[in-house]
Amino acid sequence: MSSDAHRQRSCEGEPILLVVSAPSGAGKTTLCERLRAEFPRIVYSVSCTTRAPRSGEQDGRDYHFLSEAEFLRRVAAGDFLEYACVHGHYYGTLRGPVAVALADGRDVLMDIDVQGATQIRSVIRGAPNEDLLRRAYVDVFIEPPSIDALRARLEKRGQDSPETIARRLTQAIEEMTHRDKYGYIIVNDVLEAAYDRLRAVFLAEHCRTERHQKIRPD
Repeated sequence: MSSDAHRQRSCEGEPILLVVSAPSGAGKTTLCERLRAEFPRIVYSVSCTTRAPRSGEQDGRDYHFLSEAEFLRRVAAGDFLEYACVHGHYYGTLRGPVAVALADGRDVLMDIDVQGATQIRSVIRGAPNEDLLRRAYVDVFIEPPSIDALRARLEKRGQDSPETIARRLTQAIEEMTHRDKYGYIIVNDVLEAAYDRLRAVFLAEHCRTERHQKIRPD
């Protein structure tokens, strides 16, 4: 076993549910992919959606594609940890796969917006039977170094019209007002430095005393 693997195993303790949010263009997807590549035991939470698959997307890998009727049936059944209607389509995170992974000792990575993170916090606070989620929950907000830097990144991507970029920037400003609700804030100014910070949060959370209470000797 390598020294890195030994260090990771020695600090594991109970699993964590790592919720990561960010404005569009802040680099959240790249940072999450780096973390998953380095720690392959992390389970990535695949969201459900009622929109049609885009070119190259696969059911179960990119999203779980559901009909609107099925999605709403599952909402009524209380199956979602969080959900929202965005631009006419529903998106949400199923409670079951997250709970199963955590019960199995696997870390879960959830890439969701601030609205979804707010809903999950509400679920955790309001339900006394959500002790596993409460213990596991860790949230991180990724933000750009400035709105001007975010605008430059969105323009460089070349994927959006000027009107869409303006809308995304307005949304980003609103989302950043929620930053103080998160346990950690990481400014993605330099990608390598931002990843080092996210990795440090992940490892430090595994070494928290309360995650090791159940495995301490008498």
